[in-house]
Amino acid sequence: MTRLSVNINKIATLRNSRGGLVPSVTKAAIECQGFGAEGITIHPRPDERHIRYADARELRPLVYTEFNIEGYPDPRFIALVKEVKPEQVTLVPDGPDAITSNAGWDTLKHGGIRVSVFTGTEIEMIQGAKAVGADRVELYTEPYATEYPLGREAAILPFVKAAEAAEEFGLGLNAGHDLSLENLAYFAEHIPTLLEVSIGHALIADALYLGLEETIRRYKACLVH
Repeated sequence: MTRLSVNINKIATLRNSRGGLVPSVTKAAIECQGFGAEGITIHPRPDERHIRYADARELRPLVYTEFNIEGYPDPRFIALVKEVKPEQVTLVPDGPDAITSNAGWDTLKHGGIRVSVFTGTEIEMIQGAKAVGADRVELYTEPYATEYPLGREAAILPFVKAAEAAEEFGLGLNAGHDLSLENLAYFAEHIPTLLEVSIGHALIADALYLGLEETIRRYKACLVH
């Protein structure tokens, strides 16, 4: 079964809006795991507008499933993940400059950290991830979510082809961004090689109405085929 990793950035956004410690990102991580999530994802950005670098350090001893830290691989971020040693780091192109070397990535891999690269469905991008030594790719699924209401068969097709390419290149496959209770089951059903989904915004929003435990149960049910 595909693993569900809960992105708790939105918990930090709510906390930071009042400048205090409520709601607690550490408690959220503990509860998500207790309710069945197989991983916790965070994405600290340079301005720390939601998850802070200090959060990553506090969360490390509390995440007993799989800790996934996403971010732009600038020197500060690389230093953080080398210190914290999550099970997986997902490199995201949200910084001011493009990365042109895989030296930092090799350092992470030698430290026992799985390296995933956030990409679109373009085959050359997936092949490029393989060329620089990544272990996995995480497919950016916003285009799928946008097109899904207009025609799910057409929406899924580029992702099926991308998944086939990842398998051909020997890369593991993750996915994330705008996956929801509406579109997740169809996506997972048609991508049998999918190893992990990282979901934050929709899941936390659903939890406002359904409760966190029931929400995680429903998302996990979408991944069973």
